[in-house]
Amino acid sequence: MVSESLILDLPVKTQVEWKTSDSAVPYPEALAEMEARAAAIAEGTAGELVWLLEHPPIYTAGTSAQDSDLLDARFPVYHTGRGGQFTYHGPGQRVGYAMLDLKRRKPDVRAYVHDLEQWLIETLKELGVKGERREGRVGIWVGRGLREDKIAALGVRIKRWVTFHGVALNVNPDLSHFSGIVPCGVRAHGVTSLADLGIVATMADVDVALKKSFEKIFG
Repeated sequence: MVSESLILDLPVKTQVEWKTSDSAVPYPEALAEMEARAAAIAEGTAGELVWLLEHPPIYTAGTSAQDSDLLDARFPVYHTGRGGQFTYHGPGQRVGYAMLDLKRRKPDVRAYVHDLEQWLIETLKELGVKGERREGRVGIWVGRGLREDKIAALGVRIKRWVTFHGVALNVNPDLSHFSGIVPCGVRAHGVTSLADLGIVATMADVDVALKKSFEKIFG
């Protein structure tokens, strides 16, 4: 079910549609829709889309995933074509799937990944959290005294210069669900969420921050 759809006018003279699903979307359904939309964008028959949603509890494995990093397959496991390793998705985590035309924007994969990271950093800043990159580690991290925890993940696939997959920000998920995997192959650090950090934010609050930050970075 879609509860919200709006259009943002960006300086690159393209229009980005925003879609928000208000109930958990099964992963195979989301993947099929992403692939279809990305193909249509590449053909020039559809516009760009950012889709905000939640999934039922699942683990997804990227192209670099190691079998040894799946510790307890308590939830369905899906092997994807995105980059990266094992990731958890579930209720309380805001997933943002971005289907953007890099041929029209900037055909630079590294720059796009950097922009996704900055999108998350700026979103967290809007919510009062300092998110940071870490050399050699994927995702966005939060310093907590002598420890560091991961608060957001990203994974990308690009086909015919159209992106799909995207980012995942932990709002208030059950953090114990992450214990079934080694998130993104990093064993030395943990995971956190806005709620775990004491930040009271609704999913609607997070969506507002994501949209504002997206326009700032990708505009």
